Amino acid sequence: MFRRFRPVLLALLFPTLASAQSTGQVVDQVVAIVNSNVVLKSDVDARVTQVMQQQQGRLPFSERLWYDMLETFVDFYVLIEKGKIDSVVVTDAEVNLALDQRINQMIQQYGSEAAVEQAFGRSLVQVKAEYRDQFREDMLAERVRGTFREKVRITRPEVEIFFNTIPTDSLPTMPETVELAHIVAIPPAKPDAENAVYRTAQAIRDSIVNLGADFETMARRYGEDGTARNGGALPLMSVNDLVPEFSAAASALQPGQVSEVVKTAFGFHIIRLNRRVGDQIETNHILFRVRQTELDDQVAIDRLAAIRDSTLNRGIDFFALARRNSDDKNTSGTGGRLINPQTGDRRLPLEALDPALYRTVLVLEEGGVSEPRAFENAEAGGGRAYRIVKLLKRTPSHRANLEQDYDLLSNYALQQKVAREEEAWMTRLRRDVHIQYLVPSPYAPTDN
Repeated sequence: MFRRFRPVLLALLFPTLASAQSTGQVVDQVVAIVNSNVVLKSDVDARVTQVMQQQQGRLPFSERLWYDMLETFVDFYVLIEKGKIDSVVVTDAEVNLALDQRINQMIQQYGSEAAVEQAFGRSLVQVKAEYRDQFREDMLAERVRGTFREKVRITRPEVEIFFNTIPTDSLPTMPETVELAHIVAIPPAKPDAENAVYRTAQAIRDSIVNLGADFETMARRYGEDGTARNGGALPLMSVNDLVPEFSAAASALQPGQVSEVVKTAFGFHIIRLNRRVGDQIETNHILFRVRQTELDDQVAIDRLAAIRDSTLNRGIDFFALARRNSDDKNTSGTGGRLINPQTGDRRLPLEALDPALYRTVLVLEEGGVSEPRAFENAEAGGGRAYRIVKLLKRTPSHRANLEQDYDLLSNYALQQKVAREEEAWMTRLRRDVHIQYLVPSPYAPTDN
């Protein structure tokens, strides 16, 4: 039996009110068949509209665009058929996790479950049931594609050939970059202030556990982070993605149970476990923080000043000090080295640094370590923290070259190679699949 492609990429991956309600469109014409799968004109039209909207008027409609979108549907089903041949499996747990994560993102975007249900015109249970099979196919296709891409490698001679094909006057100018490491100290709360916050958290927990107060209502009233407006809801997350103290406390609960008051770098939490799926947990929490005015800044400043003196005047290795002393657990394991979160590169464009870090680095010489400076610590919920920064290396602005920019050029060369080899691979896969175009297409075989 032929199966219609339901455009989950439109309705879920690019959620808008209009696209979320588009799944009720009338089937108007089958434009292609891939084995037992059909592609509808209405689906291709919807995808074209979505792409044009994303480009905000920069991409006008054209026949070429429409046929290109038709090919994305055909390629999708070719990958599905390849996955079946190779016995690629996407488990129910993986599908449910992906669905839950996407739904939770939409709840945060729209503000509530009710708003999402209104956008779709059906309950979330119905939405999940409707899109579960399509999510499985999306994940299957990406897994097949990803398996191929992971096998493509690039060699240094290939990178050199790629580099030599770029005209000298077309080589990009690389911005000035710096390599940095830091040691962070979070100001401790003054003892009386911390005790007061802890007692407040204990009182709210008692109201919930012993007096029947509604957890979500208490979270909205007392919570001090961005989840408060949604009743403290946190989506299904891996226990490894949560701070250890929170993860340990939540993992010890049974669904529906409420934890004792738990202290983390963010503050004090009351946690309710909603459900557990493998090593994923879904929770609600209420966060209580010590007010910024009740933090003892001088303790953090003095601690960093002593660490700075140890490395500059006593010769103790900065990286070893960071591993032992930094309150930034994301960087302490690598000696405090900072990386670009988008690329993983240790070279950070100077102009892209946040203003406070930019001012700190601008006056440092290579090997220099700054005085303690305050900054907004995103890893501890945006609270104030202090750090000392070491400038490991400064690379001036320059025209791209193999010696200084090999990693970047290697990534570009690999991307081009993957694109070439994937195109050839898809051409080979198509030969093993029955593809029938029911509209004239410039991509259709001449004997079709």
